[in-house]
Amino acid sequence: MSERLFVAVALSDEVRHGLASFLMEHTMRLPGRPTPPDNWHLTLRFLGPTGAVQRDRILEFLDDHLTVEPFTLGFDTLGAFPKPSRATVLWLGVDRGRSEVASAAAVCEAAAVSAGFDPEDRPFHPHLTLSRIRPPQDVRGLIDRVPRFPLTMRVDRLTLYRSELGRDGARYEVVDEVLL
Repeated sequence: MSERLFVAVALSDEVRHGLASFLMEHTMRLPGRPTPPDNWHLTLRFLGPTGAVQRDRILEFLDDHLTVEPFTLGFDTLGAFPKPSRATVLWLGVDRGRSEVASAAAVCEAAAVSAGFDPEDRPFHPHLTLSRIRPPQDVRGLIDRVPRFPLTMRVDRLTLYRSELGRDGARYEVVDEVLL
């Protein structure tokens, strides 16, 4: 039996609540289908269907190879994939702690490959998904209008999540944590 898993940096409650208030103040409403604040996180490596043996190998690899020390994570401004003039994803960028997040993501990638997953075919870009937009929209005005998000948080662990898809969207559950 497999589970749909991913490794991420979980947001602190202070940042989660602060970001929700910040977005209400500066946007009133996000375009597309906004991600619920309870689901906000920074994905380091999406795994998808994962068996118990693979899960255990990934956790063991992270325990053995993760050398990133606890760090402060700070945020940047809004951005969009694939580009702001034709956005399908609206996101919040990472500023402070960017190199530590990238290093943690590289170890997560190595852990996934060592457990038998195919290498990720896209370069890692640390971000927090705020909304999925279908059909694509031009969000340049929104991006220009919203200032940098000012809060920071301490990151001292990575979280392995289980994702269950349902009619009301995804629901995430913590499977395990790896301390930095």
